[in-house]
This record gives sequence, structure tokens and C-alpha cells, in this order.
Amino acid sequence: MISSTMNSENIVCYDSLITRIDREKLNGHKSVVTWFTGLSGSGKSTIAHEVEKRLFSLGCHTFVFDGDNVRHGLCGDLGFTPKDRKENIRRIGEMVKMFLEAGVITLSAFISPFRVDRNWLRELISPENFIEIYCRCPIEVCEKRDVKGLYAKARAGLISNYTGIDSAYEEPENSDLVIDTNLLSIEKSVNMTLDYLINVKKIII
Repeated sequence: MISSTMNSENIVCYDSLITRIDREKLNGHKSVVTWFTGLSGSGKSTIAHEVEKRLFSLGCHTFVFDGDNVRHGLCGDLGFTPKDRKENIRRIGEMVKMFLEAGVITLSAFISPFRVDRNWLRELISPENFIEIYCRCPIEVCEKRDVKGLYAKARAGLISNYTGIDSAYEEPENSDLVIDTNLLSIEKSVNMTLDYLINVKKIII
């Protein structure tokens, strides 16, 4: 379980004079955290970026957090052991929580393989503001899509702790939305996500 009490000593948090509600009114939409989870190659990042493009065209304030990009900077010191994966999720969770307060629609695309970590995220962000989207796809299809050849390297023993090969992926049990990305086109997957955000979650004010 990720600790939710990692507070620094002698630090005082100040409340902003501008509230999240103020920012949402200015933006014309609610802020929310969408969390795309699934195996590498399941389409998480592709769908997240396409959803952002569509929301941006509607005038929404958006940002995509992608696993590779975050690990280039904020989490560049972390590996892929279970301990490092938990710390990776903890840092990202605290970051997207601030973006939520900033009135931004965040689209986060991370394998996030462990249920306990995803459940922790939901509680950190708050269930009403956290949307878990499971990009479900058989590993055989994900491997065929793997242009980086990482699955092959993992099967050859050249990469360790690779999700789906020698590290487990625990399928979500109660995702807000499940997209079978091996059966649906990118366009249909994007439309399905947007329909949920706009017509179910009512993010547009």
C-alpha cells in the first residue's frame, strides 16, 4: 500500500485565493482525472492523446501524462521493481491532484499494474474526480503492436520486471469504463471515452 502521509517537516500548505470552482467556471468545464490503465501496447497513450485533441478543440484545458515522458524527468531515478512502481504512481498521483485543483482535465496513461495502487489513487484523488479507464487487450495483440521490441527483449531475458512477462498485471475489477482496444478502432475508442466524459460525467459546464 502506498503511504498517504509522506509529509515534509516544517512545511506549511497555503490555500489558494483562487479556488478550483473559480477555475472551472472560467474554463467552462469541470476538472477531472482520467486514468488509462492496461498492458504496454494496449493503446492507452494513443487514445489519451486523441481524446485530448478532441477536448482541446472544444476549448477545454487539458494535459496528457504519459508513462515514458514522466520517467524521462520526474521519475527518471526509478526502476521497475514493485517498490519503484509504487513510488512512480505516488509521485504521479500527487502531481495530477494539483492539476485537478488547477481546473485541468488530465489524461494519464500508465500501465499501473497493481490494483492496490490504482485503488490508492482513487482515494487520493477522490472517487468522484477519478475515472479509471481499462484499455483491455490480449497480450498476444499487444506484442504484435510492439514497435520497440520490448516484449521480445523481455521474453529473451534482456529486460526484467516487464509487465505481462515476468511481472504481473492485475486486471481492474471495477473500472469506470472498459475499452476492448483489440476490437474497436481508435476513433470508436475515443468516441466511447468522450461520450462517458461529456454525457455521463457531465464535465462541460
